[in-house]
Amino acid sequence: MVSAGDFKNGITIEWDGGVWQIIEFQHVKPGKGAAFVRTKLKNIISGGVVETSFRPTDRFENAIIDRKAMQYLYNDGDMYYFMDNETFEQIALNNDQIGDALKFVKENEECRICSYKGSVFSVEPPLFVELEITDTEPGFKGNTATGATKPAIVETGAQVNVPLFVNQGDKIKIDTRTGEYLSRA
Repeated sequence: MVSAGDFKNGITIEWDGGVWQIIEFQHVKPGKGAAFVRTKLKNIISGGVVETSFRPTDRFENAIIDRKAMQYLYNDGDMYYFMDNETFEQIALNNDQIGDALKFVKENEECRICSYKGSVFSVEPPLFVELEITDTEPGFKGNTATGATKPAIVETGAQVNVPLFVNQGDKIKIDTRTGEYLSRA
């Protein structure tokens, strides 16, 4: 059990029939009246965000989220297959469970499968990946005064904006949380 007075960013709780992760919280002590905790909560299964307030003495059940490292094997239509690296068990997940989490992930890369009470609800890709550019227009020196970008397609089929000096065949490093170009690999 965790009380609202002990909230920290990233804690997951069971509340209002769902599983919620605390994104932001703020302890507020107004001049008149009782103190309260203003929070922004994200439903980890549906992805919805809610802002609400609690009394500091309100207590909530901790929600235990299991994150297991698994290897992404391949996709077959709308099913994606993963293998546990320890037991070599394979599981299949559908498009609804995956979302767009794998748009920067190649086959045979390791991901984290997130589950709550045995039910898988999302896939966390690695934070940074290195991918090769398969298609982009050539950039010309002196086109701009500031750092301009151009669209590029990487080997997984996703589109990324890259600086003009990046060419087809180059390997680049991408932040999978934002989908932004970081550097050449």
